[in-house]
Formats: sequence, structure tokens, C-alpha cells
Amino acid sequence: MSLRNLVLLSFIVLLAGCAGIGSREAVQGQGNAQQWSAHKAQLTQLDGWEINGKVGIRAPKDSGSGTLYWLQRQDYYDIRLSGPLGRGAARLTGRPGKVSLEVAGQGKFDADSPESLLQDQLGWRLPVSNLVWWVRGLPAPESKSRLTLDGNSHLATLVQDDWTVEYLSYTEQGGYALPERIKLHGPDLDVTLVVKDWQPRRLGQ
Repeated sequence: MSLRNLVLLSFIVLLAGCAGIGSREAVQGQGNAQQWSAHKAQLTQLDGWEINGKVGIRAPKDSGSGTLYWLQRQDYYDIRLSGPLGRGAARLTGRPGKVSLEVAGQGKFDADSPESLLQDQLGWRLPVSNLVWWVRGLPAPESKSRLTLDGNSHLATLVQDDWTVEYLSYTEQGGYALPERIKLHGPDLDVTLVVKDWQPRRLGQ
């Protein structure tokens, strides 16, 4: 192989390795960049799940905890909260462009985005569209992020869109390493999520 071809091949291999990280990610920490790229590629293909767990929410005027059920089927989601902040049950369902929120004793409300719906009805500034990525231990692809990897090349912390996400523990389920305990710190809102049961699905082939 000529020197020119060898240099060209080395350049292509380098580009292939960097492509898995993404130009919007700034990565640091103990982990290996190639292992992180492989881990991220595997989790990105995960487009369905059922989660059962507990959620704690702390806001300026409210705080409390409750149970969480989250069904995800590609771009459709059904998220149910029971008991947080003394509000009873709340159910958020939707897909891009059409979202509904049902709150016990208050009725059903519709909007174009889950963020505006939660802000208007519950007073929470929660980036629900990012949560679809964050709950899998991934940065959302639409905006810049700063990542710190742990010794297993999984996310330890994520800073994105004025939020800091801490990944305190992971669990193995169905061949996937998935977040088990997550803390989210945002403007005027802190959320703790503890997943008791992960049921991952890969629906799109």
C-alpha cells in the first residue's frame, strides 16, 4: 500500500470514529470515546420501552413525590404520574405536533408541545422532548451538550439546554445498560427519577 493510500485510510478511520461522538458534543471524563460511540449507537436504536418507577419534584412553591409509568412507542408516548405535589393523577400523551394532558379533577388540555402544556397547566418548565433522550442516557441531538463519561463509558453527567443531568446508577436489561437513578437540575425545578422496572423494546428495524 502506498504512503498516500495509507494516510487516506487512516484519515477515513479517524473520521468514522469521530462521527459517533457528534459535532455538538463536548466529551470528557474517564470513559473511552469509541466505547461511548458504540454505546450511544446501540441506545439510539432503542425506540420503545415501558418504565415503572418513582419521581420526586421540587419547585419553588411545591415539592412532592409520586409514581411514574412511561410507555414509549417510537414517536408516541404515554406518561402517567400519580400523586406528585398533591395534584392527584396526571397523564401526558402525544406525538410531535399534538399533545394532551389530563389532570384529575381539572379536565383535559391540548397543545402543540409538551413543554408549553406543562408550563401552562402545572407551572413546570420541563424539557419533555429532551427527556426521551435523557432517560436512555443520551444527549438530545438537536442542541449542544457537554458530557462527562464514567469508567464504563456511560454518561455520568450531561449539561444541555440550561439543565444538568446526573446519572447516579445504571442497570442491565435486555442487553442494554440503562439509567436506573437520575437527578435533573433545571431553572426553578429539580427532578429525581428512580426506575424500578425497565422494559426496553427495539421496534423499528
